[in-house]
Amino acid sequence: MKKSTYILASILALLFLFGTNSVNAQEVEDDREFDYIKGSPKGPGKWGDLKPEWAECKNGRMQSPIDLPLLKVRFTSQPERTTYKPFNATLKNKGYISVQWKGDAGSRFINGTEYRLQQVHWHTPSEHTINGIRYDMELHMVHESPDVNVQNRTAVVGFLYQIDPTDPCHPDPFLSMLNASISSVIGKKDAEVHLGVINPNDIQSGSLSYYRYMGSLTTPPCTEGVIWTVNTKVKTVSRSQIDLLKEAVLCYAEENARPLQPRNNRDIFLYYSRF
Repeated sequence: MKKSTYILASILALLFLFGTNSVNAQEVEDDREFDYIKGSPKGPGKWGDLKPEWAECKNGRMQSPIDLPLLKVRFTSQPERTTYKPFNATLKNKGYISVQWKGDAGSRFINGTEYRLQQVHWHTPSEHTINGIRYDMELHMVHESPDVNVQNRTAVVGFLYQIDPTDPCHPDPFLSMLNASISSVIGKKDAEVHLGVINPNDIQSGSLSYYRYMGSLTTPPCTEGVIWTVNTKVKTVSRSQIDLLKEAVLCYAEENARPLQPRNNRDIFLYYSRF
């Protein structure tokens, strides 16, 4: 082979190699179905256009999250019963960090209906706001009713967290138990870690008051009919724990809070009860 021909062939081979890698990198990035980037073609403003089954994200009238002002107050004569219990769980990196129980981790009872705990996950910053104040983090406890005849089968309990400005190193105890496992899935989308037995009661705050309203899932398909319970007590999280949650996920999900949605004259109640 002539030297000039060899050089040309080498250049073409390099171009092919880099071109192929570039396409593959783009395919990996585009593998995500949605993101939280403002102005992105897959961002929150476009979720309802990405799939027909996600249309509720733009057409729904009872979407979440929302701002929670003190509009109406309803007092409860009976505390809501919970029967949470320890069970085996797995930590997953799904573009956000979640803990999923592999069996019966107990239930929450709302108006006499049982809602079984499925998983918890975190959003940074918070998705809900209270009187216009957004916090550093929000934890969601997701429950499902086993009764297929129940109209609203999903119930989510939300807890808000903030970094204590006087002690930014003060950690959340529940997250502290997961630090090593979260560190092991940094940047590894779809990675899983078996945690062993995790007790959901370690999340509870013992607050006497919480907001309740009817809303939706805060990620596609944005399904409505979700019973939302948002605790009014703001818990403490350390700056390093927030940083770890952000570091663990891919860059498009470092801030994975959906923008606030219109309230549309929905009833919002503030309950006083002991969990």
